[in-house]
Amino acid sequence: MIVKSIELKNFRNYRDLKLLFDERTNIFYGDNAQGKTNILEAVYLSGTTRSHKGSRDRDMILFGEEEAHLRTFIRKRELEYQIDIHLKKNKAKGIAINGVPIRKASELFGIANFVFFSPEDLSIIKQGPAERRRFLDMELCQLDKVYLHHLSGYNRVLIQRNKLLKDLAFQPELADTLDVWDLQLAEYGKKVIEGREEFIASLGEIVGRIHGNLSGGRERLKLSYEKNASGEELYERIRQNRDKDIRMKTTSVGPHRDDLLFSSDGVDIRKFGSQGQQRTAALSLKLSEIELVKQVIRDTPVLLLDDVLSELDQNRQNYLLNSIHDIQTMITCTGLDEFVGHRFSINKVFKVVEGSVSGEN
Repeated sequence: MIVKSIELKNFRNYRDLKLLFDERTNIFYGDNAQGKTNILEAVYLSGTTRSHKGSRDRDMILFGEEEAHLRTFIRKRELEYQIDIHLKKNKAKGIAINGVPIRKASELFGIANFVFFSPEDLSIIKQGPAERRRFLDMELCQLDKVYLHHLSGYNRVLIQRNKLLKDLAFQPELADTLDVWDLQLAEYGKKVIEGREEFIASLGEIVGRIHGNLSGGRERLKLSYEKNASGEELYERIRQNRDKDIRMKTTSVGPHRDDLLFSSDGVDIRKFGSQGQQRTAALSLKLSEIELVKQVIRDTPVLLLDDVLSELDQNRQNYLLNSIHDIQTMITCTGLDEFVGHRFSINKVFKVVEGSVSGEN
């Protein structure tokens, strides 16, 4: 898969920008706060309909404007796609594929596959469970439309159930309607759990091998799915916790409370690992994500590296750069010195200054 080009109008700090990408390595360099990350954000948005940072549509529109447009051209298995996204301040975004509007954002998933790697991802191991669940869900939604359907259904029912739990304080007679929501929550939740279990099992096999190489064979990283209920017992657990949920006014059981465990030799490195161990584990996770996407889609994803190299030591830099020679990569950095001494091919260089991008050879 290749992102051929992108056109931005009133997106972040870009009034009007057109970029042609190389099929291999694209470097965007410049000082901080010039707009480098905004380009990667736009590329990611074009395939996932959302910002990697979780930004709202209105926050990605150029200050003083009401709308923003993104047009991205992608080639995948000899097929050409034009993806248009129309961001609006006070309305839902509009999306079109090859000029045909789509009704649901989920129809876009599967055309493009991106792996985004930022300095924040290096902290995913020590951050809270919400960040690790977000990692699971974002990658699974790109790979599996069925999972996306089940997750969307689960989140929709969860919102309704939590609203009902709050309303019961004023309308206790509504308690009987919880049965309907509990059943739906369990049905969707079971599918979400099963999807995550399969994904983590596949990812875990790759992680173990890559992490062993990164650590020089000294450590073996293991991934485990920490769930508060299995898919089979979820409905019963939800019912058992009903009184507690009514008191707390929130749903206490389900995959929205689950976590991903990283362990090495039986030690939970989320809590007890050194910063070096945690960063190596995060890098292993991202490299494994790339490998798994290749296996699932029988194609290569596009890798977006946002100022990550400066956060890695020489050995981890080398391992990362040597692992991505065969896929299209877009890298942001503050200077080209980071690549000096690397046996690494740079195919296209862009300099970014205050929302203006110029190509260099």
